[in-house]
Amino acid sequence: MDQLKHTLSGLGGFAKENLPPQVTGTVTDLTSSVRRKLTLGSRRRTQPIDDEEAGDIIPSDAHAGGGHSTCKPGDGPQLRVSPALHSFIARNHILQSEETVSDLLSKPHIAVPPEILFGESSADPYRHTLQAGSRCVEIDVWDNPDNLDEPKVTHGYTLVSNIPFREVCKIILQVVAEEEKEEEEQGGGGAAPVLISLENHCGARGQEALVRIMKEVWGRHLLDKPVETGEGGHTEQDQHVPLRELGSKIVVIVEHHLVNEASSSSSSDSSSDSSSEDEDSKKEKRQRKQAKHTPEAKLILPELAELGVYGQSVKPPDNSWFTTPPSFLLKDGPHHHLINVSESGLNRLLGQGHGASIARHNSRHLMRVYPKGTRISSKNLKPLPFWGLGAQVCALNWQTFDASMQINEAMFAGTGGYVLKPSWLRGNNAAMVGLGDKEFRETVSRTRRRKRLRLVVAGASDVPIRDTDKELKPYLTCTLLHPGVPFGEMQQTKKKTDVFRRHKLTALIGGLTGAVAREDESLVTDPVWEETLEWEFEDDELVFLRMFIKSDDSFSSNPVLCVASVRLLYVQSEEVNGQWRFVRMLDLKGRETGCSLLVKFEVDEI
Repeated sequence: MDQLKHTLSGLGGFAKENLPPQVTGTVTDLTSSVRRKLTLGSRRRTQPIDDEEAGDIIPSDAHAGGGHSTCKPGDGPQLRVSPALHSFIARNHILQSEETVSDLLSKPHIAVPPEILFGESSADPYRHTLQAGSRCVEIDVWDNPDNLDEPKVTHGYTLVSNIPFREVCKIILQVVAEEEKEEEEQGGGGAAPVLISLENHCGARGQEALVRIMKEVWGRHLLDKPVETGEGGHTEQDQHVPLRELGSKIVVIVEHHLVNEASSSSSSDSSSDSSSEDEDSKKEKRQRKQAKHTPEAKLILPELAELGVYGQSVKPPDNSWFTTPPSFLLKDGPHHHLINVSESGLNRLLGQGHGASIARHNSRHLMRVYPKGTRISSKNLKPLPFWGLGAQVCALNWQTFDASMQINEAMFAGTGGYVLKPSWLRGNNAAMVGLGDKEFRETVSRTRRRKRLRLVVAGASDVPIRDTDKELKPYLTCTLLHPGVPFGEMQQTKKKTDVFRRHKLTALIGGLTGAVAREDESLVTDPVWEETLEWEFEDDELVFLRMFIKSDDSFSSNPVLCVASVRLLYVQSEEVNGQWRFVRMLDLKGRETGCSLLVKFEVDEI
């Protein structure tokens, strides 16, 4: 194997600070992000670095992926504004009265102000995952043959290391306690809850140990009964709970096995097996599938099941879960079911025209979408189409800062881990939930207004140069992404600036006028484009803009030098829309580069 893997996977990002105090949204009204498979050491890339879908290994000093990449003042490099951009700013009268360029640099390019929610970054990968914005952690737990009273966390049937389940619980508690303390000191609205997606492979004795360890380690932070209401009573177990009532609790999602349930490797997954998949991977999948059908794997002890207070994960055997409006209760299912479905299985249902029904189901209940079985590399599923269905948890591999992780970073930028879904995907919109599939789809289409985005691009400072670069020819390329209608689809449109080339007379002009203070060779890292890129699109709260600075290399593919992604919802406020802003650019590892891009977002209705 290319590397050893840590065995805790994280589902990143649910973001709470974006919720105003008056919002009483439940967990089903929120969108979540990523699963992370933590790694030790380096890994060989499966795609070239110039691929806009690819990324590089996320190191421990990067907080990208879960919305916290620029949330820690002073952690990143000091930004500089080039003489060329200073001239552009003065020539276009961008600064307000008594405002300086430093003031402009300090303004966020989105309307969600960054909040400091966590303590100092730790080298510990589990702590790092949560501090980067992860709000839901998957723990793959197995019996430990050396000590059945201390289960282990590992990826079964693979040659990877393992760690005690107890140690994982301790790390999670440390982060939760730190968040709670900081929120109290800052007078905030309370820390966001952490969800634990428990992938149980233990027998009866091991499950007893799991329950005992969680209660011992997490104590009062463990949610083991319905929360109390403001009147001192308890919510009924079949009622949804407002997110704010969960506070800094650790909420466990427990598997619930139905009669004739779908296996983890559905027929749609099996049919999509790649011919290039090696025999060892196929053997591992067969072993996992067999393990799921053993009687011991089906048995969940009542003591463990009781901890799934607001989340019981099921793999439904039929389509009854989305064909029984308006309650969408699962036949013979548990309270608070969470539909656990693979991306290929869900795509198959979308291809059959069930998107509107699934979206309405997700306004009342939880859904987790996990990668298809053939994704044995680090390449991620694309979360945007599934967010557009109202799926609360999209499982991503958090090893590399690829396209999906960049979008996830933009989704939860500056938040504490939870964001509200679009209004038509929320359960409090009774009028939408009660519509039939055709009427629901037509109503959503009518509510989307046609808009225009104009991205006015001034230029950039300190574009990073690779050691292998002989001559830099920078340009900006941008891709607009949105879910689109019908549900489950994703539309994208790409635009780019011209290539910035250093004029052959630059050195002579600089020598004569003294206007160029830097050496000729470094000027190309401070390009000025002065161009406007324009898109027209149907308005949606899930529209994103991905921005890349690339180099136009001759006779080769063009490498990505730095990236940034923005959720358009965050730039349409009065304080950002139509105003000049510096965007901090990240490298393909998710770290700040010191490069800044000066742009103006202009969004208006057509």
